[in-house]
Amino acid sequence: MSQPPRLVVRTLAVTFVTLTRQTLFFSGALRALVSRSWQRWTEVTARHVVFRQCRTVTVAIILSVVFVVLTLDARDRVRAAETEKLRVAAQVFTMVETRRQQDQVAAIATLAENPTLKAALDTYVTESRLLGPRPDPQLRNTVAREAERLAALTAADVLAVIDTQGQVFASGGPLRDRWAPGQRIPLSIITEPTFQDVVALPGGAFRVSGAALALNDDRPIGALVEAVSLDANYAQELSNFSSAGVVIVVNDTVVARTVSEVVARDLAEAGATEAVRMLNGEEYAIGALFSLGPARIYTLSSIDAAARAATRDAMMALGTIAFGAFVLAALGSFWLARTLTDPIDRLAGEMEVMTAAHDLRPTLRPTGTSRELDALTDAFNELMRGLVAAEAESRAAYLGAIRALAAALDARDPYTAGHSERVSALSVLMGRQLEIGDSELDVLRLGGLLHDIGKIGLSDEVLRKPGALTSEEFEQIKRHPALEARILRQVPFLAPHLPIVELHHERPDGRGYPFGLRGEDIPWPARIVHVADAFDAMTSARAYRPARAPAEAVAELRRYSGTQFDSACVEALLTALPLATTAPEPALQELLGRQLV
Repeated sequence: MSQPPRLVVRTLAVTFVTLTRQTLFFSGALRALVSRSWQRWTEVTARHVVFRQCRTVTVAIILSVVFVVLTLDARDRVRAAETEKLRVAAQVFTMVETRRQQDQVAAIATLAENPTLKAALDTYVTESRLLGPRPDPQLRNTVAREAERLAALTAADVLAVIDTQGQVFASGGPLRDRWAPGQRIPLSIITEPTFQDVVALPGGAFRVSGAALALNDDRPIGALVEAVSLDANYAQELSNFSSAGVVIVVNDTVVARTVSEVVARDLAEAGATEAVRMLNGEEYAIGALFSLGPARIYTLSSIDAAARAATRDAMMALGTIAFGAFVLAALGSFWLARTLTDPIDRLAGEMEVMTAAHDLRPTLRPTGTSRELDALTDAFNELMRGLVAAEAESRAAYLGAIRALAAALDARDPYTAGHSERVSALSVLMGRQLEIGDSELDVLRLGGLLHDIGKIGLSDEVLRKPGALTSEEFEQIKRHPALEARILRQVPFLAPHLPIVELHHERPDGRGYPFGLRGEDIPWPARIVHVADAFDAMTSARAYRPARAPAEAVAELRRYSGTQFDSACVEALLTALPLATTAPEPALQELLGRQLV
């Protein structure tokens, strides 16, 4: 009595071991292929990292060299450009200023011929010589009014009349207060017909243009001078003209500037002996714009500031180019990354779908973009085909072993021959009426074959007894579901069928065995097989009774529908077998045979 269970376990174990070995073989081959691919990818990645590090260092060195060369080149170019700019500005200023001074001298010479001015001044000088130091003050006022009128015509800062003693006789113009009457003006060439000079007064430095005042007998009586203040406004005008900084130095003293005080002081102390020199820690290009008497006017431009501006502009341009290159590189990298990763993502997605569906039959499509990926895909497909073939062979071996065991069980009792096949076919027929899925139909088909496999452990005396069973013998019969479950639990492949073989004798009213489950607690497959098993048992001849007519079996199922049998399963059976009430058992077998095909 203990031999059959060991035979079942041994048969199932052999087929399971065969499947496991084949699965491990193909899985090992797949792991080896993946391992080699990963190792190759790691080596390529490592080389790529080293190459990228070397490339980064090289790019950094190149950029540093470019920056240094760019800075030095920009500085040299700026130095030459600024020096040339000051030279050209000085030439232009000299030409313009020479022409302007000529015009100014001519204009002042014309004004010096003013008869009213000369008559009033001559009368005043004559009266001073004849009448003493207190001549008529009205004469001085006449000269002052005339000087004011002429100053308005010339738009000069100061228009002054200088007597033969070199003192201011009268003055007019916006800055006449700095040329007060009686103030001595240090002019050494006042006796010349026309003259130009620079004078430094307490009120500031002035550039003067003058003409001698003489009577008809060429007797000198003084001079008429036009003075321009060398102040900040004049320096700013020159700076705007030359587009450079301006420093005005008189008697080695800075009188006006458009640059910082420190730079102007350093320039005044050093002089413009060099075209380029360091001032206040910066390199400047220096040009002599004007030189007359004690006055010097310099133009200067910071080479460092111009170089910084030029370097900044160059770096902005370089930065713009670099940013554009970065954007293009980023777009190219993104496109390249997508080109590389999209096929991998697609393969991974297809593998994930295969894994989720537990279906290894579909094949992966080659990417067509990478020979390595296509080779890996082909190898994977080949492995999957081998694994599917091995699984099919093992599954066929399982089914063959199960059918052999079911046939061996049926062979022990000629009255139950074909019972397992009919229950399996009938369960599938009912499952289709209940519209369950194909995978559940496969579970029903195999579960129907296995539902009585545990009876192989029962003795022939009990299994083939022609009379009624004793309570002890019935208890042995009731143990066969637990024996079936214990056998099948050793085979993981048959785990989905355990509810059928273990629970197909449970009843909706809870009076079934082995656990006394009720209603919805009983799985659907077990309820279906329970009805199919009962119908076939009632319509099949047994050692202890003849076969019952299908109509009686249907009436019995209807009578106990909802208590012993599930109502929905009973209705599914009646729908699936519309001829069951009149057809004999051979007709039912023929129907089931057609259904299996």
